[in-house]
Amino acid sequence: MKFATIERDRRPVPALWTDNGVWDLQAALALAPRDAGQVFDTTRPLTLIDVIAAGAPGLAFARAIAAAPDAYATARLPGSGVARLLAPIPRPPKNVFCLGRNYAEHIREDNTSRDQDTALPEHPQFFTKPWTAIVGDGAGIRYDEKVTRRLDYEVELAVVIGKGGRDIAEAHAMEHVFGYTIVNDVTARDLQKRHDQWFKGKGLDTFCPMGPWIVTADEVGDPHALRIELDVNGQRRQGASTGDMIFTIAQQIASLSAGLTLEPGDVIATGTPSGVGYAMNPRQWLKAGDEIVCRVERIGTLRNRVVAAA
Repeated sequence: MKFATIERDRRPVPALWTDNGVWDLQAALALAPRDAGQVFDTTRPLTLIDVIAAGAPGLAFARAIAAAPDAYATARLPGSGVARLLAPIPRPPKNVFCLGRNYAEHIREDNTSRDQDTALPEHPQFFTKPWTAIVGDGAGIRYDEKVTRRLDYEVELAVVIGKGGRDIAEAHAMEHVFGYTIVNDVTARDLQKRHDQWFKGKGLDTFCPMGPWIVTADEVGDPHALRIELDVNGQRRQGASTGDMIFTIAQQIASLSAGLTLEPGDVIATGTPSGVGYAMNPRQWLKAGDEIVCRVERIGTLRNRVVAAA
C-alpha cells in the first residue's frame, strides 16, 4: 500500500493512494465501523504517524478501504481534490536521521575529489536534518546565494519506522520497518566544509525533499535490491543499487537504536551512491531553475526544482 500526506482545504490530510483513487483517511475514519474508530484518537485531526503507530489495526483500516471502496465513496477524492502532495511525514517525531558515507563508490569519489585516502567506515556515521528542512514532491529547493554558492544533491532510500523500540537487535530490526520513501539530501558543500561537520550544510530550510509517498515494506520486498537514480535537467548523475550499501538497513537500525528510542514515524535516510556534483570534474553545482528528479525502484519519483531566494 501507498500512504501519502496531501494538502486539502489548506490543511495536511493523511491519504491512502491506490491505482483506483485517493482516499482521505480522516474522512474515511468517520465512515469506518466503530471498532476501527476506536483504534485512533478521534479528538484531534488524524495524521499519517497515527496510522503508522496503530500498527496492524492501522493497516487493517486501510486495507478495508481498498477492499470495499464503494463503502467509502464519499472519502474518495476527485481528480482535483489533491491540491498537492506534501512530504509523507511533514514533521517526524525527531529530526530526520541520516547516514553518511554508506556507499563505497561515493567514498572513493570523495577521496579522489579531495586527494585523500579515507578508509571505509567501521561503524555507521549518523547525522540529522531538522524537520524544518522537509518539503514534499514538487516543492522548491531554496537557493540563497548569501548563504551558499555550492549547492549539491544526494538521492537516498529512506526508511520509515513502524514499531518503535530501543536496543533493537539486528536480527529483528526489519520487523520495525513500516515502509520506505525517497529523500534528497540537499547539501551546501561550502557550509559543510566551513563548519567541519554535516548538520549546518545539510539542515537549511527545504534541504530535505521527501516523498512522494510511503510504500509499505511488504510491497517493496528486499530493500537492498532496488535501482536508485538521480537526474539533473534530464542528465543522469547518480545510478546504483541499494545493494551497494556498506551497512544494511538492519545494521543501521540496530546501531542507531542502541540506547536511543526510535518511534513510529521516525525517518532514516540510508546514504547516497556516487555521482554527486562536488566530485565531478569540473564540479557541477546546482543553480536556480535546475530540476532534480530522484527515483527509487518500487517506490516512485521525487521531483523538485531549485528556486532563487527572494
